[in-house]
Amino acid sequence: MKTRAITAFFFTIVMLGSIFLGGYTFTIFYLLLSLAALLEFFKLIKTAGIRPHRNIALFAATLIFLMTAGYHYLQFETKYMLLLVPLLFSVFISELYKKAKIPFANISYTFVGFVYVTTPFCFFYSLGFLVNSPEYSFHLPLAFLLMLWANDTGAYLFGMKFGKTRLFERHSPKKSWEGFFGGMFTAVLASYLISLQFTEISSWIWAGMALLIASFGTLGDLVESMLKRSLDVKDSGTFLPGHGGLLDRFDGLLIAAPVVYTYLYLIIR
Repeated sequence: MKTRAITAFFFTIVMLGSIFLGGYTFTIFYLLLSLAALLEFFKLIKTAGIRPHRNIALFAATLIFLMTAGYHYLQFETKYMLLLVPLLFSVFISELYKKAKIPFANISYTFVGFVYVTTPFCFFYSLGFLVNSPEYSFHLPLAFLLMLWANDTGAYLFGMKFGKTRLFERHSPKKSWEGFFGGMFTAVLASYLISLQFTEISSWIWAGMALLIASFGTLGDLVESMLKRSLDVKDSGTFLPGHGGLLDRFDGLLIAAPVVYTYLYLIIR
């Protein structure tokens, strides 16, 4: 517990610092974090004998993230993102030169890495430019993380105290419906407190964001549990002592961030 608490404290400080220190720090930190998470994903699935195209994937993921950043900062036309197409399809050509028994599994999991890890981080990053584009604003990324942490904390506390009804026992035996609704309550409460400070968005929009984070953040946790159970591993990695890997810490973000961005984009823009 001591190791877990120390790790949580310092990692939280680093994450909050990356948000508060401006757009360029935000860009660099989450680019590196997304690449580290993608590497962890590929390392995880290699335990099943699958060999994704790691080098191509890391290069493509870097370009995807930087083009997302470039779009927000420079407001260039989205047609330039088509330059990624040849690089992405080079995965198929590269597989021709590998002596693999399951070539399309290697190809498939390479693309799953983009969809499951890189794309969600790009959506989360884009929250920083949703309100005052092309100017960076820390309000939405900070609010997202605070609500996600409030949901996780509430789910844990309410689940420990009142949890009796299993939520999805096949993938996560410890999660309960009581914990789920407790987490949703604390997330909505956090959204109300946030709405008092960040008034550019109405309180009901913040509350809707909290409900989506609680719902899809929980589903993200279950999806990552499904992945680990399918590979028969306990943690996705050892990057964070006492907490496991990056995927263990950001599993809720991976599913919730694209949904929340879509919700806010349709309402705000």
